[in-house]
Amino acid sequence: MGYVKTGILMAAMTALFLAMGYLIGGSAGALIAFVVAAAMNLYAWWNSDKAVLRMHNARPVDAYTAPELQQIVMELARNADLPPPAVYVIDSDQPNAFATGRNPDNAAVAVSTGLMQRLSRDEVAAVVAHELAHIKNYDTLIMTVTATFAGAIAMLANFAMFFRGGDRRANPIAMIAMMILAPMAAGLVQMAVSRSREYEADRIGAEICGHPLWLADALGKIQTYAARIDNDTAERNPASAHMFIINPLHAHARDKLFSTHPATENRIAALEKLAQSMGQTGRARPATAPSGGAQPGPWG
Repeated sequence: MGYVKTGILMAAMTALFLAMGYLIGGSAGALIAFVVAAAMNLYAWWNSDKAVLRMHNARPVDAYTAPELQQIVMELARNADLPPPAVYVIDSDQPNAFATGRNPDNAAVAVSTGLMQRLSRDEVAAVVAHELAHIKNYDTLIMTVTATFAGAIAMLANFAMFFRGGDRRANPIAMIAMMILAPMAAGLVQMAVSRSREYEADRIGAEICGHPLWLADALGKIQTYAARIDNDTAERNPASAHMFIINPLHAHARDKLFSTHPATENRIAALEKLAQSMGQTGRARPATAPSGGAQPGPWG
């Protein structure tokens, strides 16, 4: 159902783009706007991994600098039948993670120091499995396609008055409405696609790690911490929020129209239902609390 819903939403985005071109009436102008938007998004897609990792000051790690994290990624990549992605760590107290890259051969998984410090090994493994599911599903490609259409629609809306400015039959109120509503509709479809991909990544990620409840526990903890711990880099770059396993911003607590993520409680409920169908009831092993009172994961 996740793939069907994504296909329907992307078809809606395509239809919206075509409708915009028809309403403007200038096929040449629509074609130019689409080519420019496609070129911009193609460049962003080709360089997305480097740009996003640099944006969040992610540093590469390997078997020497982060052996247990590297081992988790390697084992789960084998389970997912994927080439091992590059592994990065983000210096952020907020537990979170994201995947990036244009395809499985050019992918990276980034986790925050807060994730490794506050979650157990099982929960970290489940989060990594979720991100590998995004890579396996080519979700970065899907989101790039929707971003291309959203960008093209926004450009068409901005050019609408220019294309039709010499047409006295054009209704200025209709033009203004189109300039406002069309990009908003495109953004809503783009966010809906993002939410749909999160549900699918939860399901496949649970299959990769073999324990849906590990991921359910991880999501609950990340949501709790993310609600009270700022991610300053994400706040400065809100356009990257959809990439994280849990929204790193503090604006969306539930399934809202403008949210890039489904409600965490809905995701947990779906994972618990999946675990029940697999005959599993045990929760993830808790992290061992050291004598200092903090609660790091298995890396400290």
